[in-house]
Amino acid sequence: MTDNHNVNLEKSSNQYNQLPPVNAEKTNKLWLLLPWVLLVLVVLLGFWLISQDKVRLQSTPVEKSAKTEEWSPPKPTAQNPPATTLLERLDPVTSYQNAVNTASNSVVNIYTTQKISRHPYLEDPFLRQFYEYHGGLPEQDSETTNLGSGVIVSGDGYIITNAHVISTADNIVVALNDGRKATAKVVGSDPESDLAVIKVEMTGLKPLGFREKPIHVGDVVLAIGNPFGVGQTVTQGIISATGRSGLGINTFEDFIQTDAAINPGNSGGALVDANGQLVGINTAIFTRSGGSMGIGFAIPTTSVKQVMNSIIKYGKVKRGWLGIEVQGVKEDPAKLEKSQGVQVVRVVANGPSAQAGLQKGDIILELDGVTTNDANSLIQFIARKEPNSIVVAKIQRGSEIANVNITLSERPIQQDTTKNTGSSQQQIPQELLDLLNQQ
Repeated sequence: MTDNHNVNLEKSSNQYNQLPPVNAEKTNKLWLLLPWVLLVLVVLLGFWLISQDKVRLQSTPVEKSAKTEEWSPPKPTAQNPPATTLLERLDPVTSYQNAVNTASNSVVNIYTTQKISRHPYLEDPFLRQFYEYHGGLPEQDSETTNLGSGVIVSGDGYIITNAHVISTADNIVVALNDGRKATAKVVGSDPESDLAVIKVEMTGLKPLGFREKPIHVGDVVLAIGNPFGVGQTVTQGIISATGRSGLGINTFEDFIQTDAAINPGNSGGALVDANGQLVGINTAIFTRSGGSMGIGFAIPTTSVKQVMNSIIKYGKVKRGWLGIEVQGVKEDPAKLEKSQGVQVVRVVANGPSAQAGLQKGDIILELDGVTTNDANSLIQFIARKEPNSIVVAKIQRGSEIANVNITLSERPIQQDTTKNTGSSQQQIPQELLDLLNQQ
């Protein structure tokens, strides 16, 4: 009994002296997770450092050299506003119906007929007798019909067209857009500008208004005429260029170039702006195929006004004439400055310039305060002046510069330079003939 009691006490004392057991499984799991936690912290720290470095790089200003300046785009100014500002000033156009309705009633179709004799020898009595004896007369006269267009410019029947449209016509018929027709008579023709004025005796005509504001390259224009005789047609384009000259079409050239389709039959028709106001008279095209190739030419209203008023007033066009031949001053490639003025290369004896004292070799710098840098501009400027008017020319002769008053004469017309006197012809001096296409 005692032994058992001792044993139990011993067991009891051992139980009290032994520590509680440790949870080994939980401790092992913590040690396994610790490396992964550290790895995540390292990765996060790395991302943070990279982001801070980027911010630092972006916020660090770039040092500029004191001698080098960065280029920046030019800012719009009042003189050079942005394109959006310019576009906002223009009214948007979605249709040209109003412009067409306004102008189409003033554009007419012109039909001309010409008698052509196929056998001119029939006028000889002996040959007529010969043909009658040997089977009768062959086919005699026939008529050809040509097409063109015109623009009504006054309520009393005046119509402007091209000179080449009516140059060989024996009969001219004008057809209005409302279906009415009438025979027209020629008031006057000016082949040097390829313009002519005809007139019809009709009422209820609607003249087309002339544009008063200057035109610009890029403006929308409409060409109205009767191409190929299909009827009145409208084509649309823009003004491609202004002041075209040196084409060899007319003596006086100051054309508007357009890409609006112009074809045979459009000659003499209207070139109008987007509001239906007259800009020019269609006159010619550049073509290799016979049809439109996107290069058409029209005579501007500034020339139309001068020719029309002169023909209606005098029956012909009176233009100013200097009586000189000129050419542009040759450029010196070694000089940066652009040469100015137009050089006189010939002076007609007893002409306006000769009487004013101009000499060969003189350089014309200005006319009435307007700078002259090419021969064509000078010719156009003088041609718009009335005969007997006075122009002030700024002349350079050597190192001296002086102003000279020149009284213009009337420019001779080439077709009037010969006179028939029986079987012989009296001709004007060859020197003057050579200068008819010059000033």
